[in-house]
Amino acid sequence: MARLGFQVTHQDGSSRARTGLLQTAHGVVATPAFMPVGSQATVKGISSEELTSLGFEMILCNAYHLYLRPGHRVIEDMGGLHRFMGWPGAILTDSGGYQVLSLAALCKVSDDGVTFQSHLDGSLHHLTPELVVEIQESFGPDVAMILDECLPYPAPMDAAERAMTRTTQWARRCRDARRRSDQMLFGIVQGAHYPDLRARAAAALAEMGFDGYALGGLSVGEEKPALYAALDAAVAELPASAPRYVMGVGTPEDLIEGVAHGVDLFDCVMPTRHGRTGWLFTSFGRVLIKNAQYAKDESPIDPDCACSVCRAYSRAYLRHLFMAKEMLGARLNTIHNLHYFQTLMASIREAVREGRLQEFQKHFHVQREACQA
Repeated sequence: MARLGFQVTHQDGSSRARTGLLQTAHGVVATPAFMPVGSQATVKGISSEELTSLGFEMILCNAYHLYLRPGHRVIEDMGGLHRFMGWPGAILTDSGGYQVLSLAALCKVSDDGVTFQSHLDGSLHHLTPELVVEIQESFGPDVAMILDECLPYPAPMDAAERAMTRTTQWARRCRDARRRSDQMLFGIVQGAHYPDLRARAAAALAEMGFDGYALGGLSVGEEKPALYAALDAAVAELPASAPRYVMGVGTPEDLIEGVAHGVDLFDCVMPTRHGRTGWLFTSFGRVLIKNAQYAKDESPIDPDCACSVCRAYSRAYLRHLFMAKEMLGARLNTIHNLHYFQTLMASIREAVREGRLQEFQKHFHVQREACQA
């Protein structure tokens, strides 16, 4: 069995940015890295072979959704999540804590755990920290997450402190419940948009000792300065030897800024969801492919992009597919967006290694502003 762990390979001299290698049971992940979201054991419309060809080394699946359908015992009997979905790389499973926010009308939180009413058939399910660990261990991902309580923005200080305290207590229970040595377990720092709560939570989790640390409950409506302040407060208390993961944060700007603030892992539905709605990411900003201006445009989405879509198809054709609601359009848009995110992360890693991240950030923003002028 491969030795699990994290190694920092380069530390930027002017920021908290670093490059690293995350060793998992299913290969090494070069960080900083972006993980496409495959909540239902699929990155929508994209095969595992296509994800591999795009260069992704790690993806995210959602334990809550897979627990409801097809069920963790079914996946366990099928040989685990990797074999079930035919994905050879690393997998991180989210515990379902975000569903405390997104399915708030269907759940009730107590110190013992969370009771959900299934959005599929109305059945009741009580998830405790111990059960969440059991479910994820049956899936067999490379990284499992603790159960956490995620609040909407803005959250009152007292509510945020209660959720932070409860999440920290659940973290200890998750740590004590783990049985598998071939998986990593990440703690989750909560505390809403209050830096002092974030710092307290991070310090408490660091004292417990986890394989990695995530920041949850961000990008839920707060302004960017509040997001970055929360990152700074938590990262300052987390061990430098462990990977840091910010959950659900994924605009190109946030990826660059997040790396500068010391983040190693990111995930977001943005490249895939936006691909399905015709929002395409480019080196000069966004392209809304449904716009009439592209009806006879023979150029690729982005002349500077080397993806298979930009090499073969015109904006006019992609607009036609989108307007005709052809499934190929959504697939091609998604492939392009995923390529953009993967290429962006590779460029960020290179900039960190070469000590020019600040220059990279400046060039990125100048290019965007010039194209929008």
